[in-house]
Order: sequence, then C-alpha cells, then structure tokens
Amino acid sequence: MNDKIQFGVSTWLWQSPFTSESVSLFPKIKKMGFDIVEIPVEMPSKIDGKLVKKALDDNGLRATVCGAFGPTKDLTADDMALHKNCFDYVADCFALCNLLEIDFLAGPMYSAVGKARMVSPEQRKVEWGRAVSNLYRVCEMAQKHGLSIALEPLNRFESDLINTAKDVMRLIHDINQPNAKVLLDGFHMTIEEGNIREAIQLVGDKLIHLQVSENHRGIPGTGLTPWSEFKKGLDDIAYTGAVVIESFTPEIEELAGAVCIWKNLAESQDKFASQGIHFLKKTFA
Repeated sequence: MNDKIQFGVSTWLWQSPFTSESVSLFPKIKKMGFDIVEIPVEMPSKIDGKLVKKALDDNGLRATVCGAFGPTKDLTADDMALHKNCFDYVADCFALCNLLEIDFLAGPMYSAVGKARMVSPEQRKVEWGRAVSNLYRVCEMAQKHGLSIALEPLNRFESDLINTAKDVMRLIHDINQPNAKVLLDGFHMTIEEGNIREAIQLVGDKLIHLQVSENHRGIPGTGLTPWSEFKKGLDDIAYTGAVVIESFTPEIEELAGAVCIWKNLAESQDKFASQGIHFLKKTFA
C-alpha cells in the first residue's frame, strides 16, 4: 500500500480559463476527497496568487500548476517573438508557483501544443536544438525561483516532437540541467507507449508528476487503461508525487475543440471527479 501518493483534479474538468473566481470550486473539490487542485494557467493576469493561496489554505488543499502552451508560445518556432512570449509566460507561472508554495511547473513547454507535422530530418534537428537551448534557459530561470520543470510527452496528434518516455528522457539528457524533470500523462501513454510499466521505470526518479484519465479521456476505471501496470510502475520507482485527474468539459467549446472532446464523458463533471477519485484511491492507495 502506497500512502505517500496524494490525489488531485484539474479545474479544466469544470472550467476554462482558471481565474481568481475559480476558487469557488475548492470546497467541492475538498469535499470529494482530493488533496490537490491542479491549476491550468491560461491567463496569468486573471489569477490573484495571494487570493488563491488563501482559498487553498482555507480549504485544506495544496496546488500544482500546469502551463498551457498554445501557438503563441512556441520555443521551437522560427519567429523569435514566440520564444519571448513563452519566456515571459513561464516567468509569470514561476512567480505564481512561488506564491502557492509549489516546487515545479508542469507541461509540454518544449513546443506548441497541436504542432504535429511531417517535416524533414534537417528541420526536425533545427527544432530539437531550439527546444534544448531554450529549455536550458527555462531551467536557469526556474533555478532562480527554486523550482523544477516537469516536461510532458504528448501523443502524436498533439506533438511531433516528444511523444514517449524515451523521447522526453533524451530531451532531458540533452538539456543537461538537474531541475529538468518529467510529467507523464496516462491518456497520452495509452496511445504511444508499448509498455506502461517499462515507461515509468525508464523515467525513474525524474518522474515528479502524473496526470490520468481513461484511454478515451473519460472517468478512470471505465476504459482500456492497464491500471495494474501503472501501479506496478509507480511502486517500482517508489513514486511519492501526485496522481491528478485531467480531463475536460465539452461545455467549453474552444478547449473541447483543442482536445477533440465532442460529447459528455460522464453524467456530470462532478460525477466524473467523484467516481474517478474513488477508483484511483482503490487502485493506488
């Protein structure tokens, strides 16, 4: 039994974007039995970190922060202005992490989400080099805030750069900064990995965060995900981070379109969360 794992849920399950008013979700999230609320930062200017920290404390919750890296924030782009946008954005996210007493920023910050193309080996090499050099700089920025970054592989329909545990470990090797770590997401893993347990073993102590939903983005435990392999893998590496439900609601059309969710995945988003945490606690804790 692993009593070190804590369980969380992303506010993307209900809302987008997260704003200071989103703290109204916190009492419900706590009542459902979650330890952690994951805050996806789309618009840093809409989030009052001090207000959010008080609401977390008032509800006995901790937070994690996940970045949102759309087409205007792309560290592999030809347009250097998009690099600057990304650096400015992660600086805002790092400041929020410090206010919320979180020790890492998570997300697929190596490239823009949705950048999935067939390009030449020469272009791929250029973009890989940009990702490495720019993330080296991001790591240096993070170090000044006392933070790590957790890089997330995405499936082939959302990224052509980093799809697997092997890919992200190669990237981390090339960045060669001690605070470059890993976030794995079970949804993407069920598409891209040949063996869930071996992928977790490969990442090892670089794994500091785990997001989950079903293989169809639905409630954990209702699909084809090999949950026993997840548990074995996490036990193998003595994982003590969080397991966070991340899915979305079709009610937010822009976000639902970006992740291709065209219908409801549960009777209600509240049922998604409550049934999901019940299953995860039974499986992992």
